Amino acid sequence: MALLDSLPRHLFSTRGWGLLAAGVISLLFAQVMGRRDLLVLGLLLIVLPLISLAGIRVVKPRFRVYREFSPSTVETASITTVRLAVARTGIGVGRVIMEERLPPRFGESPAFRFPARSASGGTSRYEYHLRSGKRGQFTIGPVTAEFTDPFGLSLHRHCIDDGDTLTVTPAAVELPATGLAGARGNDGITATRTRANPSDDDVMTREYRHGDPMRRVHWPATARHGALMVRQEESVTTPEATIILDQRFVSFATGFGAVFGSDDGEDLVTSDTFEWAVTAVISVSAHLAERNYSLRFLDAAGDPAFHRSQSAPEPDAEEYSGAGGLQSVAESLAAIQLSGPHHLRRDHDTARREHAGGSDSGQSVFDDRLMDKLAAHRMRGPVVAVLGKISLAEARALSPAAGYAANAFALVIADRPGECHDVLEALRLGGWRAVAVEAATSLPAAWTYFDEGDAALGTAAADVRRGAGVAR
Repeated sequence: MALLDSLPRHLFSTRGWGLLAAGVISLLFAQVMGRRDLLVLGLLLIVLPLISLAGIRVVKPRFRVYREFSPSTVETASITTVRLAVARTGIGVGRVIMEERLPPRFGESPAFRFPARSASGGTSRYEYHLRSGKRGQFTIGPVTAEFTDPFGLSLHRHCIDDGDTLTVTPAAVELPATGLAGARGNDGITATRTRANPSDDDVMTREYRHGDPMRRVHWPATARHGALMVRQEESVTTPEATIILDQRFVSFATGFGAVFGSDDGEDLVTSDTFEWAVTAVISVSAHLAERNYSLRFLDAAGDPAFHRSQSAPEPDAEEYSGAGGLQSVAESLAAIQLSGPHHLRRDHDTARREHAGGSDSGQSVFDDRLMDKLAAHRMRGPVVAVLGKISLAEARALSPAAGYAANAFALVIADRPGECHDVLEALRLGGWRAVAVEAATSLPAAWTYFDEGDAALGTAAADVRRGAGVAR
């Protein structure tokens, strides 16, 4: 029996191998004893498993699989429930053992029998739970079915669906309230009053509507447009916040072995510092969205921040608003990764040379393209830059961007925050409130620095000794 159990199970069951072995033995005895009946028996015992093997591969059972995730997208460290409904669409076979293939990070693949004991209407339903500690997009499935012939002699396994993609988004960290909104207030909805002045070319105007008093007609604008235009003495606007996400490989991979991929074959090129940056972006986004800000996302070159993210619902979109917009941001961040020329193994000297000379990606960063994007939304709200370890030249190029924002905040994430002093000074000279942190830093502590300054750093000093560094 132990010998039979050691034989390959993808062709015959233990019973099938037993019949084959009995058939071979019968043939041997028929040869030795010259018995025709043993010869017939031996041939029958060998042919029967072979016929069942051929039949089960020619006449394959067909199934239909429905898979549902609840919730459809899940945050890291949260649980999603997977519901499977399997229905047979072809001819019936013997018992079927099914298995849901999972990426290694989710642990052992669940197995189940078809039909289930509680099957109704020919459909069997199953349920299990998944949790991922890392963001990304993961293929759940396919379901593989191992079935036998009616006599239980042969086995066959094949996939009965293609699997579905589970999106795991980064989880937001709650941030303390700050005065980041500046003159607009923290609620994000403040009336902006513009006093009309006939000689002021910047006055806000709109087309004349029936019932508007003639005293509000703006004659210079009327002459320009060829239609009656009136002054808007007061307008209520929703403030905007612009978030700049640096996602260049050279900014977040500063040492040997700093960059890694997943172990699931669905690799994201990322690092500990970039994961901190992604968490910061989703946290700041949630913080601002709760205060009724519309959000705009750009990368270091001024392009849409998510145009290279495989999980982005709208890769070329820049602006998001409301709960739906925040959900799109979270999904876009699920599979965002470092971009530009990179090598998973490189020495520290190479990385240092890259930072000394700026980006080697062949892509201009913090240049006129980005400045034009910021100027188009001048003073409509704060700008938050989430950066890797940038060079001094790059900091000087980014520095004037603060002039286009109501407030400008820069988070610089680096392996050694203490080495970023010159970069921070260059940003601050341009009007940025800037702080350098490492991957172990508490995000709320770094955020509080923008309001409390040195007081927040003093509070964080104990965290520095415990491994969570913040640098001025």
